[in-house]
Amino acid sequence: MEAISRREFFKIGGGVTAGALVFSTSGFEKVLAAPLKSFSLKKRIGEKTSICAYCAAGCGILVATEGNNLISIEGYPEHPINRGGLCSKAQSLYQLRTVNGQLNPRRLTKVLYRAPNSDRWDEKSWEWALGEIAKRIKKTRDDSWIEKDKDGNLVNRTEAVAQLGGSAHDNEECYLITKMNRALGMVYTETQARI
Repeated sequence: MEAISRREFFKIGGGVTAGALVFSTSGFEKVLAAPLKSFSLKKRIGEKTSICAYCAAGCGILVATEGNNLISIEGYPEHPINRGGLCSKAQSLYQLRTVNGQLNPRRLTKVLYRAPNSDRWDEKSWEWALGEIAKRIKKTRDDSWIEKDKDGNLVNRTEAVAQLGGSAHDNEECYLITKMNRALGMVYTETQARI
């Protein structure tokens, strides 16, 4: 490390002093010294607080229900992260289930499968779909398994299967998905929230 000269020391010291003076006279010290506002967990009748699962920010939302019916989703104004503001994805949470007070007609509630070269979608059961996915992953993994790399190092992986997670996955779901992928030997794993 080079030693600084006396002249450079005074230049740096003068700059720091001037910066501190500007900072102290601009009112920022009041902002920094202000006590943190605590937020209450009180909610209006019929509303429950929750966390938006679209990204890792953890914005607070108010979910209003009437019986088993979803009435509305809005930002929670007393939440310390978003203070009631929501991004466009979070503002559309309500439309995942209902549109204009009715069950969203575009929301898929059944498994639809289109066979190769088919021109129509067939309704299938969840058991069939999950079994079919498992069979296809197993076959692809077995057909493309790489035990050792070109240098002879043990790698035990497949490069023929990839996983793309959704931005609505929470941290716990992402952890379990990643553990499953690594157990299968997958190396290509990504999440839609980062793309």
